[in-house]
Amino acid sequence: MVVEHIKMPQLGESVTEGTISKWLVAPGDRVNKYDPLAEVMTDKVNAEVPSSFSGVIKQLLAEEGDTLAVGDMICTIEIEGNTGEVSVVAPEKQPEAPVQAAGSHHAAKARYSPAVLKISQEHGIDLMQITGTGAGGRITRKDLLKIIESGTIPIAGQQSEVPSQPVLVSNEHQPVSGAPEAPAAPAVNIPVAAGDIEIPVNGVRKAIAMNMLRSKHEAPHAWTMVEVDASNLVGYRHSIKEEFKSKEGFNLTYFAFFVKAAAQALKEFPQINSMWAGEKIIQKREINISIAVAAENALFVPVIKNADEKTIKGIAREISELAVKARTGKLRPEDMQGGTFTVNNTGSFGSIQSMGILNYPQAAILQVESIVKRPVVINGMIAVRDMVNLCMSLDHRILDGLICGRFLQRVKEIIENTSKTTTPIY
Repeated sequence: MVVEHIKMPQLGESVTEGTISKWLVAPGDRVNKYDPLAEVMTDKVNAEVPSSFSGVIKQLLAEEGDTLAVGDMICTIEIEGNTGEVSVVAPEKQPEAPVQAAGSHHAAKARYSPAVLKISQEHGIDLMQITGTGAGGRITRKDLLKIIESGTIPIAGQQSEVPSQPVLVSNEHQPVSGAPEAPAAPAVNIPVAAGDIEIPVNGVRKAIAMNMLRSKHEAPHAWTMVEVDASNLVGYRHSIKEEFKSKEGFNLTYFAFFVKAAAQALKEFPQINSMWAGEKIIQKREINISIAVAAENALFVPVIKNADEKTIKGIAREISELAVKARTGKLRPEDMQGGTFTVNNTGSFGSIQSMGILNYPQAAILQVESIVKRPVVINGMIAVRDMVNLCMSLDHRILDGLICGRFLQRVKEIIENTSKTTTPIY
């Protein structure tokens, strides 16, 4: 008999960890290769972890609700003999990076996992003051989460909440500058009265919170807005929506027109289609539009690949299919990967003005607000028109107001000139 380990896979671009939401097997269960072992949640997707082998489950190394770094072992499986199979479910665990703390003669020997390093830097935790519960006194991710929840974070020298010299672990989306991390928010003691409801922050909500915090701390946000007359768009869509629904079987939404307009404008202003990579800016060739889809208690951001090459009908179909997948928990990791620019349909909730947080490491996010009838002045006369605000947040390290203003003006021009002759659906 041979015992193999199943590891936490990387379930999406820039995903560094996942939470075991539900085990689908128990010790002693016999499974076949590719059978699902557990349901895992990340900030980007819910997915099942398949088995890399056929055999008998020996031990579950994590409990439901535990969050593990990519590459951490989640269970063991006993297989018969040497099958020669190689696990393709999870990448090899990242090599551990040494951490050196000033003034400690033990620093050169201390080694921590990338997940531990990331959390310690984000919360200003002095790892040299912590005794780990892992093998050989090793500090684990659970150790740090317990300390953070307790509100008693050990700070180096007890003088600052920010490490004097943060250690950098290189990966695709982490900053490579020496800027200190933002200090952790102090613990807040809120009295709980009768009738109050305490809701634990875990799973997807915790991952979303961490990503939003990182985006706001690392990317200097700026914001701009234009007002767009969407009367032509409203009239055009109204004239064809019933025929389209009858013929295609799904709705032709306003949002599809805005996604197409954004994709077209990104071709003309490729600087917007960029990402921050520390010492360089990566201008992406493909135009892959991320769209925010709200499920019951989480927000997912699936991607419309090569949106500039798709028709409005093709974009409308993908929006419909991705929304259904998100709300039924059927999004796959590949549905969430490769986004280069985000368009958010905040208008679906009646919003008329908002400032989005960047979908890190993208350079910008466009908020499409609600189309409302408003009185406007046209040629000295007051008229009632269908107006919409387009709000754009941008990473000011990558973009400035000039290029973003031109981009928004181009999107405005496309929408305002929408018609049967200028805007083919197919």
